[in-house]
Amino acid sequence: LSNQINFNDLNIDEINNILNRKQIKIKKIKKLYNKKVLVTGAGGTIGSEICRQLIQQKVKKVVAIDKSELAIYNLKKKIINKKILFKLIDINNLNLIEKVIKKEKIDIIFHAAAYKHVPMMEENPSQAIFTNVLGTMNTADLAIEYGVENFVFISTDKAVNPSNVMGASKRIAERYIQGLSLNAKNGINQVRFITTRFGNVLGSNGSVVPLFTEQIQNGGPITITHPDVIRYFMTIPEACQLVIE
Repeated sequence: LSNQINFNDLNIDEINNILNRKQIKIKKIKKLYNKKVLVTGAGGTIGSEICRQLIQQKVKKVVAIDKSELAIYNLKKKIINKKILFKLIDINNLNLIEKVIKKEKIDIIFHAAAYKHVPMMEENPSQAIFTNVLGTMNTADLAIEYGVENFVFISTDKAVNPSNVMGASKRIAERYIQGLSLNAKNGINQVRFITTRFGNVLGSNGSVVPLFTEQIQNGGPITITHPDVIRYFMTIPEACQLVIE
């Protein structure tokens, strides 16, 4: 009011304030106790938070894999715990994935590895198919082969009536997982397949809030898709808690 405050004085990094509600917290899950868990895409926003929360859930071991050297390096700095094993592996490398699942005797897989940037996948559709579809298929097939108990596939709301390559690639992967789930119900395999769809997660890599924050700090303009677009947000911890539950 007195013109003594500058915009840069505002703590715009505290993105949870945007939520305008209390964060949802979920209790401990006994079924995770003493389990060996594989997390693909572990260096990403969602994968890294899943790893962090799994450690708190008293699992026996977490095997965190990612194809990005920098992502694994940063994750290793953030999570210092004897229960977590870090591996530099691309999910499209079938032999390496198989070795990990077999050697570590994995009980549960959280499959978060994917390309998710919509405009980037429009320009590189083959990579969307190669990673989001074939990478998922390979990992799911190995889950069946090596008797994994649960396979949780992290999908997206963009897979609903997809209007872009990224959404379409995730929908194809969803359909494959659905098929395997039906097989399980019919006794063809023993794995419990689960698909979760993410909406907008506050502060995740490539999401809109960090983009708006950067644009504001640079003095604008703020770029929007359409004035009437409505977004429904949850926080990173909330999203990952729900997936784990």
